[in-house]
Amino acid sequence: MALLEVACFDPKHAILAFEAGADRIELCENREAGGTTPPLVWLTSIKSRITVPILVMIRPRGGDFDYSDAEYEQMKTAIEVFKPFADGYVFGILDQDRKVHVAKNVELVRLAHPLPCTFHRAFDETPDPFEAFEDVSSAGFRAILSSGCAATASAGNQILAQLVEMSNGTRERITVMPGGGVRSKNIAAMKAYTRATIFHSAGILEGMASPSADEIRGMKHLLRTPITSLPPPMSC
Repeated sequence: MALLEVACFDPKHAILAFEAGADRIELCENREAGGTTPPLVWLTSIKSRITVPILVMIRPRGGDFDYSDAEYEQMKTAIEVFKPFADGYVFGILDQDRKVHVAKNVELVRLAHPLPCTFHRAFDETPDPFEAFEDVSSAGFRAILSSGCAATASAGNQILAQLVEMSNGTRERITVMPGGGVRSKNIAAMKAYTRATIFHSAGILEGMASPSADEIRGMKHLLRTPITSLPPPMSC
C-alpha cells in the first residue's frame, strides 16, 4: 500500500490532515512561497496530538535555492533547534548553476543525523534530474520530492517513473515521492504509472485555503487500492 504525505501550512491543518488519515506531515509556513521554515511553537503545539511522523521544512526564504552564507547558517541553526521535536527534515541547496550543492547538503544531513532528510522540489530546478538523483543519493538523503521537473507531477510521470526505477537499484534505497498538483483525480493513474510508494499533496482543492479532509480520505482510499484494480495509467 502506498503512503500519503500531506504538506501543512498551519498547525490546525496538520491536525486535520492527521485525523483524515495522512501517513506523514510536512510542516511548513508560507504556502505562497512554496514553503519556508515554520515557527518552532507550531511543532511543539501539535506534537502530542499527532502520532505520525512530522517532517519540518528547513528553508529560510522563498525564491531560488542558492543560499547566502548567512542563510546557510540559519538552516544549520534551525536543524539544531527543531531536533528534539522533529521526526525528519525537508530541504535542498543548489549552487549558482542550479546543480545540487553536494558539500553543503552533506553537512546539513550530518547535522540532522539520525533523523531522515528529504530533498525537496529544488530538485525540479536542476538541469539534469538523473545527475541530481545521484548527487542527492550520495549526500545521504532518504527521499526526493519531485514533480519530475514538470509543472505538475502528472505531467512529469515519465521522469518520475525512471527515477523510481533508479531508486530501486540503489544500495541504500532512496524514496522518490511524486508531488506537485497531486489530488484524488490523478493519484491513481500516477501510482499505476510511476509505481511510487509514497505521494505528496497539500490536499487543498481549488478555491480553498485549507486542506480538505474528504480529499485526503479519497487519496488514501485510492492508494490502498491494488494497482490491478485501478484505471489504466494516463499517457505521457
